[in-house]
Amino acid sequence: MKARTDPCASHRSAAQAAVREEPALPRDATPHRYLMCAPAHFQVTYSINPWMDPSKPVDLPLAVTEWETLRDRYRALGHTVELLTPRPDLPDMVFAANGATVVDGRVLGARFAYRERYAEAEAHREWFRANGFTEIREPDHVNEGEGDFAVTASYLLAGRGFRSSPLSHGEAQEFFGRPVIGLDLVDPRYYHLDTALCVLDDAADEIMYYPGAFSPGSRSVLARLFPDALIAQEADAAALGLNAVSDGRHVLLPQEAVGLLDPLRDRGFEPVPVGLGELLKGGGSVKCCTQELRAGESAPPS
Repeated sequence: MKARTDPCASHRSAAQAAVREEPALPRDATPHRYLMCAPAHFQVTYSINPWMDPSKPVDLPLAVTEWETLRDRYRALGHTVELLTPRPDLPDMVFAANGATVVDGRVLGARFAYRERYAEAEAHREWFRANGFTEIREPDHVNEGEGDFAVTASYLLAGRGFRSSPLSHGEAQEFFGRPVIGLDLVDPRYYHLDTALCVLDDAADEIMYYPGAFSPGSRSVLARLFPDALIAQEADAAALGLNAVSDGRHVLLPQEAVGLLDPLRDRGFEPVPVGLGELLKGGGSVKCCTQELRAGESAPPS
C-alpha cells in the first residue's frame, strides 16, 4: 500500500526553516551602575587558583590600559562606573566583583577564603558606608561576593566547591529574601561561579554556562531551570568566556572567546570583545573586574 503524503509538509518545513533562520530582534540595554578598582598594584606573587603563576611576569602598564579600556566601554554604553581606591598591599583588589553582593540596595559583604585577600572585604565595606549604603551585613560564613553569587529575576544562583561555603547560601537567602540555588563546581579552573556562568538577561532569567564546570546534579538543575540557556563549549570556557557582563543587550566578554560571538548574535545580543590578557594572569576577566550595584529603596542614587 502506497503511503499517503501530505502536500503541505514541504511548505511547512520550508516555512519553519525560514523562521528558525530569521535573525533575532535586537534587545534593549538597561543602564547599570558598577563598582571597579584600578589595577594600580596588580601583580601575581602567589597562587590561589590554577590561572596564577608567579613565575610569569605581569606587564602592569598594559594591565592598567586593559582595565581602563573596559571602564571606558562601560561609560560609552551609558553605564555608571564608581571607583574603589586600590591599596598597595592588596594586588587582587582589581577583581572588585569578589568584594560584596548588592541586591535591592542591600549589601552582603565578602569573607574571603584565602588570607591574602582578607583585607579586601573591609575595604569594600568602608566604600559602601562612605557612599550612603545603610544595610550592610558582615557575613558569618565564607563567600566571595559575585564571584559565587549570580542574580536573576527569580533566583540567586550560588556556587560552592572551591571558595564560598555552602553555609553562605542560607545566610544570603535570609538576608536578601530570595531563593538561593546551590550549584556545585567540580573543575578547579572554574573555581568561582562567574568563571562558568553568566547572566545574560536578569529580567528574563536568561543565562549562558559551561556544563563541564558543574557536577551532574547541578547540570540537571540548570537544565531544568534554564532550558533555553546558551551552552558554552570548552574552548570558550577555557578562555574565561563566561566571565562576562551583560546589560541585556551588550555582552562584554574576553576577546579570545570567539565561539560565543555568533551564538550571542543569534539571540539578539551584541557581543563586545575586550582584551584583558594581563589580568587573566590573576585568574579573572571582565566580570571579575565588575561588581554590580543593584538599586533598591535603600540604595543611594547614582
